[in-house]
Amino acid sequence: MERHTKAALDIPKWSALLVEAVNKPGLIMQAYSAFHQYSVGNQLLALVQCHMRGLEPGPINTFPGWQALGRNVKRGERALVLCMPISCKRHDEDANDNNDEANRERTYTAFMHKPRWFVISQTIGDEFTAPALPQWYAERALAALDIEQIAFTSTDGNCQGYARRRQVAINPVAQLPHKTLFHEAAHVILGHTAEADFTDTERTPKNLREVEAEAVALLCCEALNLEGADYCRGYIQNWLCPALGYNGDAIPEKSAQKIFRAADQILRAGRTADATDEQEQ
Repeated sequence: MERHTKAALDIPKWSALLVEAVNKPGLIMQAYSAFHQYSVGNQLLALVQCHMRGLEPGPINTFPGWQALGRNVKRGERALVLCMPISCKRHDEDANDNNDEANRERTYTAFMHKPRWFVISQTIGDEFTAPALPQWYAERALAALDIEQIAFTSTDGNCQGYARRRQVAINPVAQLPHKTLFHEAAHVILGHTAEADFTDTERTPKNLREVEAEAVALLCCEALNLEGADYCRGYIQNWLCPALGYNGDAIPEKSAQKIFRAADQILRAGRTADATDEQEQ
């Protein structure tokens, strides 16, 4: 128990993971290749722990999961910690007393870090063949995310694209149209395009909106091994540095979690085949 507690304390925050991903070229692609069935945040979480412990990155599974594949975890190996959802119930005190007990119970999801996964280098046994990376298609992703791509009508030729409500438009001569598509789709998924209805105090600051959207584009570009990651890093630093300074605290924890979630939604939405649920964030 003490070992597991210490392991959980060693796990960096999502904001620190994101800063490391921004600063280290190829980090996300390496994680996506090895751990692609997991969310982007958990891919990086697993990869960082592998580096911290000197483990070779590779497919990960639970103890019984490896046993089902004919492999056993080596004696003394310590599990990797990932973030997983836990379904919980709570009693709704505000419910009408006339309601039955079932209606007064509310189910919600909480997220906890649990040490339950092992990388293949921590196991021995039968030969293992990793599944191929799923293909990704923009049209499929937009349809699944309920985002409509419309014609680009702006007279500003320097504008690469824009997003309005649940619509995105990409400049026909955009330098990196796929990166721009990720960026604009991220604005929609992150709720930025709906914030016109919010009060000023509820709006995400302009610089943070741009950082969040471009960070999603960075994660998607590197996860799919597409050109544009270097430009993403420059864009992010341009919006961060003047106001906040570029350091581990520059991207708030709440924003980092939103970024990982949005990137994961986009990547999963465009896959040609549904990946197996591994019950984690």
